[in-house]
Amino acid sequence: MIGHIPVLLKEVLELLNLQNDGIYVDCTLGGGGHTQQILKKLGPRGLVVGIDQDSRTLAITKAKLSRYSERVKYVQGNFRYLKMYLNQLGIAQVNGILFDLGVSSFQLDEGERGFSYQQDAVLDMRMDPQNPILAKDLVNQSSEDTLAQIIRDYGEERWARRIAKFIVAKRNQKPIKTTTELVEVIKDAIPASARRTGPHPARRTFQALRIAVNDELKVLQEALNQAIECLAPGGRLVVISFHSLEDRLVKDTFRQQANPCECPPDFPVCRCGKQPVLRLITRKPVLPSADELRINPRSRSARLRSAEKI
Repeated sequence: MIGHIPVLLKEVLELLNLQNDGIYVDCTLGGGGHTQQILKKLGPRGLVVGIDQDSRTLAITKAKLSRYSERVKYVQGNFRYLKMYLNQLGIAQVNGILFDLGVSSFQLDEGERGFSYQQDAVLDMRMDPQNPILAKDLVNQSSEDTLAQIIRDYGEERWARRIAKFIVAKRNQKPIKTTTELVEVIKDAIPASARRTGPHPARRTFQALRIAVNDELKVLQEALNQAIECLAPGGRLVVISFHSLEDRLVKDTFRQQANPCECPPDFPVCRCGKQPVLRLITRKPVLPSADELRINPRSRSARLRSAEKI
């Protein structure tokens, strides 16, 4: 297993603008790498709320952070319910919120979870083990049109229609149950000339199925809206995304909240009355340094954006 290495750690700590006795939320606790370093910089009255859907990951991270037990509140659940969790903890506002999106290192390294196209496992891909929908259900039960739309929209895969057609043809012979079986179908569907360059041929399709299984984009939009609401004035929101769909959603949400005016450009003054809620801290996404890429190749797709509550 590859050890957990928090992505863009230095940048996260700087952009959160940590206050000694502040309250912070790590919406994607995972291996606790970011939270551990945040706790080291907070004073004895500082607090971190750590949220994760995965009970196994949460148990491992609790043990790792046991020395900080009085300054961490753990929540097992989906960050789409962020506001509810904070209300349950009696927390009205927080000083900073972090989202480190995508699949955690723990989930990638647990081959049986079915996230990786490089390990043979059941087609699962659930971030929450209680989720009743598995990737194999989508692969074997969705229509060709639905599969093509999922792969095209969530994977931005140019061969989406062809891959969907090959999946349906294969499953008509026998159900596609494992990652290896699906990878072989995808390889057969994509022309050899297209497979010779670029990322692994299954990468985009696996991404698309994972997003669909976990309803990731809808969940993220809901969570971002709640995060902005829960921030205290001057509080920072920091989001690390790993593909263009996530990054675009974050960018658009930040810009809309930083410049919500709907008046025509030629109006001398604003008449719609919509005032900015956020101030952009990063105008462009922050990328991993060359040194970080050498140490942690998994950070190669990371894009960080930050904004401050007005």
